[in-house]
Amino acid sequence: MKRKTLRGKQFSTTAVGLLAILSLGNTTAFSQKSTDDIRLNQVGFYPGASKVAIVVNSDATKFFVIDEAKKDTAFKGNLKKGSKWEFSEETASKADFSGLKKEGKYHLYIPGLGNSHSFEVNKKVHQDLGKASVKAFYYQRASTPIQKKYAGKFARKEGHPDTVVYIHPSAQTDKRPAGSVISSPGGWYDAGDYNKYIVNSGISTYTLLAAYEHNPEYFDTLKLNIPESSNKIPDILDEALYNIKWMLTMQDADGGVYHKLTNPNFDGFIMPHEADQKRYVVEKTTAATLDFAAVMAQAARVFNKYKKELPKFSEKCLYASKKAMEWATKNPSVLYDQAKISEKSPAIVTGAYDDKNVADEFQWANIELFVSTGDPVYYQNAKVKENLTSFNLPDWQSVNTLGLISLCRYSKTPDLEAVKNVLLKLADSYKNHALNESAFGVPMGQNKGHFTWGSNSFAANQGVILLQAYSLTKNHAYLNAAISSLDYLLGRNGTGYSYVTGFGKKSTMYPHHRPSQADGIEEPIPGFLAGGPNPQMQDQGDCPGSNYSSSLPAKAYMDHVCSYASNEIAINWNAPLAYLTLSIEAFMNEKSSIILNNENE
Repeated sequence: MKRKTLRGKQFSTTAVGLLAILSLGNTTAFSQKSTDDIRLNQVGFYPGASKVAIVVNSDATKFFVIDEAKKDTAFKGNLKKGSKWEFSEETASKADFSGLKKEGKYHLYIPGLGNSHSFEVNKKVHQDLGKASVKAFYYQRASTPIQKKYAGKFARKEGHPDTVVYIHPSAQTDKRPAGSVISSPGGWYDAGDYNKYIVNSGISTYTLLAAYEHNPEYFDTLKLNIPESSNKIPDILDEALYNIKWMLTMQDADGGVYHKLTNPNFDGFIMPHEADQKRYVVEKTTAATLDFAAVMAQAARVFNKYKKELPKFSEKCLYASKKAMEWATKNPSVLYDQAKISEKSPAIVTGAYDDKNVADEFQWANIELFVSTGDPVYYQNAKVKENLTSFNLPDWQSVNTLGLISLCRYSKTPDLEAVKNVLLKLADSYKNHALNESAFGVPMGQNKGHFTWGSNSFAANQGVILLQAYSLTKNHAYLNAAISSLDYLLGRNGTGYSYVTGFGKKSTMYPHHRPSQADGIEEPIPGFLAGGPNPQMQDQGDCPGSNYSSSLPAKAYMDHVCSYASNEIAINWNAPLAYLTLSIEAFMNEKSSIILNNENE
């Protein structure tokens, strides 16, 4: 696929410096240069929470926090010498300024090194970021114009009505032969491309619904300025609903669910309304059908209290879920094989999402049906007790831990304490790594395998797991570790980037995202999480004249539109960012007066 070059966007990594010469008590005045060797959350910190910056490539022993309004020292301390992070090959010193509690705008100054990027301290410091991370899904909507009153300068025309979608030969049945037409409008574009995938919609939609389920009082009043904001349904649920309604159109009458709705090939870097390839649904698969079943079961219970606003919708979702489970039980091993599918015409070369092990999908779907119906048969079919060692960090290929999260919040769960302990053990591994092992003081980077395609989603989902542990125990160490996961994404990492578009002075500017590149606007659409460091660098051959600055696992990142391996965006990466950010906001809104000590309580 031909990729256009950058549009001459310019990006400065120099922080806004103070023009005045500052005096630090009796110390010598210092210059106002900024440095990327001070790594911190560029958005900011809560007054009562831990505040940590990492300093690399420096022998300095002291640090100063400068109040940018008063142009004076607000806090000072000694740098704590740390260890070398093997994945960035940097020796880290720690600046802990948790004692700074006054709201304001600040930066760090390290004598002999320079200034950090600016940051804020306030009680709702991540609220705008959290709202933007959900609003990003609005910008990803297919089959509707993105209107100026909701999107400002990022408004665009409708793309992909998807009212004429063809049955691919791989999906043909007697009732729906190849070439016949269905209508499947709506839903979200999956990532930097314009296709729609059920498998990835599964974990993404679940995560948004779970964010609401776990903190309904907070989300009941959170407004995102989307077309549905004036109705009586919380905005985050309205956004999820836009995708759920599309997912329902992807179910065949027999209960099976088409794997994806797609072009044969990826589009070039054009706007959605300029794309004119024929669209197809491809074969029904077990993975897609089970992911669908899980989400529909969850949606049935979440939307059950909106019977007036959505008559019969909860019942519709539950029926669809049960039909999907019936189909999957009869077809337990229909696995997506894109090479085989592409033997038919047209060949399909878009994202595969080819999960080859669906045991976790069966478990997840059965769990969600159990939680929504109370029917013990689903719990028995999930075989939870027999598989208590099989739960890991969630991603689109490993979804049963999503079910574990649901079970922990359902009082009728058999073996509830054992289930909770599995989740706590997983959270403990992340918390303990951040507290006792990580040179940067973050959960991310327990092993090299965390640095892969979409590595930033690993960090975000670790934060989600830590928040489950906090909800179960109210141990502040879990909440503090979750906040450090967010710190990682916003600058306390091996590159010094804030990986969220539009947030932080040194933030992702050139994501592999077609609308952000093709819209003629200088900056990218805000609120998207870039994939992050990926030493496999699968895109090197597609980035002529551009190179990764490092092949080290924590530094293998390239802020360039060509870098689909490190700089694409995706709905399953934004969803845990939204959950993490806004759930922290919800908790800190309750606990903002409490100091979250950097200790294992």
